[in-house]
This record gives sequence, C-alpha cells and structure tokens, in this order.
Amino acid sequence: MSDVDLCYLPAHEALRRFKSRELSPIELMEATIRRAEAVQPAINAFTYTHYDEAMDLARKAEAKYARGARTGALEGLPVGIKDESEIEGKPSSVGSLIYKDNVATRTSTNNARIMAAGGIVHARTATPEFCCAGTTWSRLWGVTRNPWNTDFTCGGSSGGSGASLAAGTSSVATGSDIGGSIRIPASACGVVGYKPPYGRNPDDPPFNLDFFCHTGPMARTVTDAILLQNVMAGPSPTDIATLRPKLRLPTTFKPIKGWKIAYSIDLGIFEVDPDVRRNTLAAMDVFRSLGATVEEVDLGWTPDILEAGITYLRHLFGGYVSRLLDEHGDKMTTYARAFAERGRSSTSAEFVGSLETVGAMYQTLGPLLDRYDVLICPTNALPAVPADFDHSTTGVEINGKAVDPMLGWVMTTPFNMMSRCPVLSIPTGHARNRVPTGMQIVGRSYCDADVFRAGLAFEAAQGPWYGKKVSRPAL
Repeated sequence: MSDVDLCYLPAHEALRRFKSRELSPIELMEATIRRAEAVQPAINAFTYTHYDEAMDLARKAEAKYARGARTGALEGLPVGIKDESEIEGKPSSVGSLIYKDNVATRTSTNNARIMAAGGIVHARTATPEFCCAGTTWSRLWGVTRNPWNTDFTCGGSSGGSGASLAAGTSSVATGSDIGGSIRIPASACGVVGYKPPYGRNPDDPPFNLDFFCHTGPMARTVTDAILLQNVMAGPSPTDIATLRPKLRLPTTFKPIKGWKIAYSIDLGIFEVDPDVRRNTLAAMDVFRSLGATVEEVDLGWTPDILEAGITYLRHLFGGYVSRLLDEHGDKMTTYARAFAERGRSSTSAEFVGSLETVGAMYQTLGPLLDRYDVLICPTNALPAVPADFDHSTTGVEINGKAVDPMLGWVMTTPFNMMSRCPVLSIPTGHARNRVPTGMQIVGRSYCDADVFRAGLAFEAAQGPWYGKKVSRPAL
C-alpha cells in the first residue's frame, strides 16, 4: 500500500489493521507526516505541528498493540485538533495575532478525551481569527485553501480540519460550529461533519452556555465520524450544559426502507447554485432507491430568519470579541474587527427578537419532523467562495442575486438556531469547478442515531468517497 493510500485509509479500518498487526501506528504516522509536509505549501491546513512527539506516541501505541495491551478507541490515529481549543503546555492561537505567543495552561475536555482514547495530536488545524468567518484565512497564518481547487476556500471556521481530511493529512479531526463552522468546510471539502444537539458534547466556557455553539467530529466516512463522536460525547463536570447519560452510537443500523424523508432545496429563503441543486436532487433519488419515500416540503420560513441568526451571533459572539477592540484592534483582521464593532452596537431588544424568531421557526419544523424521519437540504448554497474572500469588504451573488456575504451563501445557521436538532453533513458530489457539494441531514431533537442511520445508508449506496485515487484531490 502506497503512502497516499495509507493516508486515506478509513480510521476504523486503520484500527482494525493495528489490532491484527497488518499495520503499525508508526507506518501510518510516518506516511501522514510525509503527506502533510508535501501538501502543506499548497493548502496550508495546519498551524502548529507536533511531529516528533507524535512519532514517540505512535511508537508507544505500536508497543501496546504488539503486547496485546488494552488500547483506546482512537489508539495510534493521527487526529487534527482545531486551533481553537486548548492542550496544556502547547500553543493555541485561535488564528489571531493577539494570541500568537499564547501557551495553554489547561486542556479542553474534548482534547483530553481524545488523547485519553489514544488519539495522537500531530497537528493543529487552521481557523479564521476567532472562528468568526465561513472562510479560513488570518493575518497570523495566511490563507487555507481547498484541496480540490486551491482557488476556492475550504470553508470555515473549521476549515483546516476539512482541508486536512480531504488532503489525507489526518485520520479524523475536530471542529466547532456556531453558525455552520463544522458543516460549511465539510461540504466545501467533501467530508463528513456532525453538529450534535446542544449539550451532547462538552465545550469550554463561556460558549458552552451558548446554545448556538457545538463541538463535533469531522471525518472522511460516516463510521469514522461515529467513532470520534463516541469519544467526544458525554457529561462533563466542567460543563453544566452537558447531557446525561452519555449517548453511544452504534456503527451499524437497519436499512431505511419505509422511511419518510422531507427535503427542501432552499428552505424557502436561500438562493441556491444550480450545481448544488442538481447534486441534491440526485441524492434524493438515491434515497428513493433505498426504499424511502421522499417528498419536497415547505417550512414556511421567511427571509428575516437569517438576519435573526446573525443578530444573535453579533450580540453574544461579537460582543465577546469586542472586548479586545480598544487594546488590540490594530492586530485584528478586517472581518474580525467589523464583527466586533457590530457586536458593540447590538442591543438587548434585538437579541430578544432573535430568540422570538427561533421559537417561531420550531413551530413549523417541530411538527414537520413529527411526520418525517429526517429533513434534508443542501449544506452550502454555493459550493465555495474564493479562498481569500473577505465577507466584511466583498459581496456575494448566487444566480445573479446579492446574498448576505457572511452567511447567505451557506444554509447552516438555521440549524444552529434549531440547536437541539442533530445535523450530519455528507458529500453529494462535485460542482463544475471541482469543489464538492454537500447535504444536511436534520433529525428530530436529540435523535442523533437517525441522521447517522440515513448517512450510513447513503454512503453505502454511493461507495467510499476517498477509496480510489480518482476520487481524491489531485494534489
């Protein structure tokens, strides 16, 4: 097996081979590091790298497998960790010049769980400054690019994780999602991304208390996303919002024959690119071939929904960032500074209005999901914007119509508003510019297993997304 084939080996298959002694964690880590060094100049997916330490840990993992010792759920796998959360004693920048010399004094719960399960943090994945953009570039780290077409963005804010997975430089990776930051790059990079229901996975304060905010897994297969989700999930004594008891997902499910699936191409409020529309409709035909009834629905949502979501984000998230303006505004990116400034001008009345909109949205989505097993819609309304796109200074058009440049070209934010609904983003194909497209599978509140059951069924029908050389980026 070539280095590149090793790098695209599904995580669950790598673990099986570790246990059978067909593959060593050392071999996989060496191949992953060589691949990362080869493609980093083109895609810039990583910020900090820890290759020497990763090799030491791979040798320890290999020794555990060799002597038949108990191994963790991720033992020996290279795991890309988003450069937002913390690992004690290691740098963490959140993509900002302000924190270029920051060294963490604690370890975020998710990272502690991943490392305790034997996952090896070989690198930190790039994010836009403070994670407040749907693209990934910063003054500190430069532009992170889409492995399928480097003229375009890998998405954001978990863009480095998406790019790394698509390029074969991590086996699994972490993301966080406050307006779509797991699902946007999952779609743009052609990988799997999961936004769990609020409270399913722990997060760091204060955003563990923000119901828009979710941490979750990213992977190249649905099974691998389940693998990482099962490590991340569960109550934490440091996060009061985490749910009890821990939910453990299976990796096999019954077929979806007889299911009722609702779909909407535009949620009634988005302009949608023709390539995205075509690939989404083709995906609906796949579900029909699996024996599901698939019906188009109207949620009755209105265009003010997106503005309400952005208002909420500006008030809490923008307000949080705005505390750095007076002392560090000159170090910020244009988009982070603009976001912070808008946060300062947000009012409590606007914030309460956004909550009223959230309540009204569920009055139609809740009853709809009572009639259907899942709702499906595109993830990104446009496959991707340019790699260096700045939503604070540049506009976006879809079908010749201007859309909100921050979040109007993605269809993710409504499901941060519907935060208790699990959402799985999986690939649907490629646009004419070779950038992948994706769909969101939305489940009833806290019914995580349903979206994975649908995702696994679709993946099995389509075949592995990265199984062959022709189905990988030409890097």
